[in-house]
Amino acid sequence: QVQLVESGGGLVQAGGSLRLSCVASGRTISTYGMGWFRQAPGKEREFVADISSGGTVTSYAISVKGRFTISRDNAKNSVYLQMTTLKPEDTAVYYCAARPGRIGSTSVSGYDYWGQGTQVTVSS
Repeated sequence: QVQLVESGGGLVQAGGSLRLSCVASGRTISTYGMGWFRQAPGKEREFVADISSGGTVTSYAISVKGRFTISRDNAKNSVYLQMTTLKPEDTAVYYCAARPGRIGSTSVSGYDYWGQGTQVTVSS
C-alpha cells in the first residue's frame, strides 16, 4: 500500500504561483509512475501532469503546459507540482496519484493510489 499526502495549496491571486508537494509513505515510489489531477466543483476529475518513475518523461494537459512543472525526488519519496501564472480556472482540489510501473498515465483509472487532495483557489 502507498499512502499519499498532498500539501501546499492555498489562496493566491491570478498571476501568482504555488508549489504543491506530495509525500508518499508505505513503499518507495521510485518504481511508480506519478500524476497530478484536479477536480473543480461540479466537474469531473481531470489530468494535469504525470511523470515517469525515473523522472525523465513528463506530460501535461494542454491547459497547463508552459505554466506548470511536475518533478520528483525519489530520495525524499516525493513529487511536486510547481504552478505559475495561475488563473481563476485553475481553482480546484488537486490530487496526487501513484501507479506501479515505469510510466505515468493521463487517465484517472490508470492509478491505484490517491491522496486526499489539497485545495487551490485563484482569485481574479
